[in-house]
Amino acid sequence: LGKKRELVLGKQETWMMVGLYGAGKTTTIGKLAAYYAKRGRKVCTVGLDVHRPAAPEQLRQVCEKVGVQCFIDNDEKDPLKIWKKYEKEIKKYNLVIVDTAGRDAMDDELAKEIKNIAKAVKATERFLVMQADIGQAAKKQAQFFKDTSGVTGVIITRMDSTAKAGGALTACAET
Repeated sequence: LGKKRELVLGKQETWMMVGLYGAGKTTTIGKLAAYYAKRGRKVCTVGLDVHRPAAPEQLRQVCEKVGVQCFIDNDEKDPLKIWKKYEKEIKKYNLVIVDTAGRDAMDDELAKEIKNIAKAVKATERFLVMQADIGQAAKKQAQFFKDTSGVTGVIITRMDSTAKAGGALTACAET
C-alpha cells in the first residue's frame, strides 16, 4: 500500500518478525523461507520466542516442512543468548528470518525485549505481522511496534476471512 517499494535482497539480509500472539508470525516465516529458498537464496530462521513453550518446536516443524535450516534452543530462556550462540553460523546464510515473542497484549516487558532484540539483530527489515480482522486496535499495535522495533513493513495474515482489513490500512499509515 502506498508508494511502490520492492524488497531488494543484498548478499546478507536479516528480517525480524514482530506481533502479538496468534497473529501468524511463525507461519509467515515458513512461507517467506520457502518462497526465497525456492528462488535460490540460502535461508535460515532463528527462534527467539522463549515465552511460548511450543514456539521453538513449531518453528522447527515449519522449517523442516519447507527444507530450511532452523536455529532454536529449547532450554535457553534469554533470546539474546540464543542469538549470540548462533551468530557465527547465521553469517553463512543470505536471508535470516528471526521469530520473536508475542504477547496477549502490549506491555513494558515486551517493549523492552523487542528493543533489545532489535538492537542485537540489526535487522535490515522489521515486519509487523497482524491479522486482517484486528479492527481499530491496529493503530495502537502498529504504533507500539514502530516505537519498539522501527517497523519497516506490515504483513497481513488471515485474508481469507470476511474481514475488510481496515485495520491493515491503519497499520500501514501508522508505520
